[in-house]
Amino acid sequence: MAPDSQRGQRRSIRLRGFDYREAGAYFITVCTANRQCVFGEIVDGAMALNEFGKIVEEEWYRTAILRSQISLDAFVVMPNHVHGVIRLDEEEGKARLAPTVDRFGRPAAGSLSTIVGAFKSASTKRINEMRFTLGASIWQRNYFEHIIRDEQELNRIGEYIVANPARWSEDANNPNGSFSVQPQSEFDEIFVGARRALPLSATKNKSQ
Repeated sequence: MAPDSQRGQRRSIRLRGFDYREAGAYFITVCTANRQCVFGEIVDGAMALNEFGKIVEEEWYRTAILRSQISLDAFVVMPNHVHGVIRLDEEEGKARLAPTVDRFGRPAAGSLSTIVGAFKSASTKRINEMRFTLGASIWQRNYFEHIIRDEQELNRIGEYIVANPARWSEDANNPNGSFSVQPQSEFDEIFVGARRALPLSATKNKSQ
């Protein structure tokens, strides 16, 4: 449990000073609230989506339909999280006169935070309507991102995402897995650090 002085405080895990309207590719992970397995199960090394997992998948792909400035790369829905790659195109990257937050401290239109937040909101609304749980939490209030530096790293991340269901038994987010504190791949290190930065107690009482 976090010390009293940290309770209720929201920690930013974004890279300080980085412009998240910058053109490029971003590796995104979004986890469910309290890492509950909501979206289906792993069967013989493959993800079997339930009706909620299908909603999440649909809303992720709708992101690129609704927003012309982005395209999507590798993506997977896991029992309690999603991994995906979002690309912001060159035109959006050039339009950088506006800051990534507005004057009230909210994410600016077109920023990565706005895009991920809209995905979370849309999927939350549809799932809660389907299961008659208006206002219930689906996602952690934050998300994890990694700025992809080059094409080789993009390819390695794509392979990591595709292989994720087969590695569920050792996944950092598997509540019944055999995950250890020693990362099994370079990208596992992202989620080891993220789990330490955002404790489970910080995900409660947040509906998005």
